[in-house]
Amino acid sequence: MPEPNGGARRYPASVPDLTYRGVVAATWRVFRLLDLRITVEGDERVPARGAAVLVCNHTGYLDFALAGLAARRSDRLVRFMAKSGTFDVPVLGAAMRAMRHVPVDRLQGAGAYRRASRELERGEVVGVFPEATISRSWSLKPFRPGAAALARAHGVPLVPVVVWGGHRVLTVDGRRATRRGIPVTVLVGEPFVPGPTDDLDAVGTELRTRMQALLDRAQGAYPDVPRHDADRWWLPAALGGTAPAADEAARLDAAALDRLAARTARRGGRR
Repeated sequence: MPEPNGGARRYPASVPDLTYRGVVAATWRVFRLLDLRITVEGDERVPARGAAVLVCNHTGYLDFALAGLAARRSDRLVRFMAKSGTFDVPVLGAAMRAMRHVPVDRLQGAGAYRRASRELERGEVVGVFPEATISRSWSLKPFRPGAAALARAHGVPLVPVVVWGGHRVLTVDGRRATRRGIPVTVLVGEPFVPGPTDDLDAVGTELRTRMQALLDRAQGAYPDVPRHDADRWWLPAALGGTAPAADEAARLDAAALDRLAARTARRGGRR
């Protein structure tokens, strides 16, 4: 599988980023083995230097790696905000810390905000999934305000990114690919910089509007269709798929969080 947009990309040489570059190389080998047909458009819009907040939709477990492709043309390494539990997993957690990703504790969001702010002050690109969790409806969920707040506070661009097709490879509820060669689309929209006095809700609405337009375009131009009725699971209901509608997806999300909280409580009780 060729690299999207041709050629291997150079990353800035620094010792702290060696792990990151190694993980990127290993991930790309996995993509080759899966023969993913990845198309990246608009990646010239990611700033080649200076801080920015890269904002992506969330439908599958590969979104971190796929959203990171948006920054390859600009030779940037994205410091993603990710749930804190990921950092507790052996090996993976050490790699996440070495790559300077930002742990997010749902009960202590202020700490994650401060760490993300420090990365922006260093001139880094910070990656945010404003839906917080994977959307089971494959449509955009309500956005949390963190990405807009970071960009407004630091006067840096918000870069909207949409990934479509990656959820077919691996996502929640045991859904995963049963064949190779799945198309994946990564679209990067026009960045915009919120003003210091801009209303945060208005900034979030503008961001969501831009991402919805990107998602509509990615879905409308997607080169694959379900092969049979059982294969319609990866399409949203509005496009004839069998994904749950937004209200049912929200109920499933809440149930999943309850199960996670119960497992965490049981583990704590055994200590």
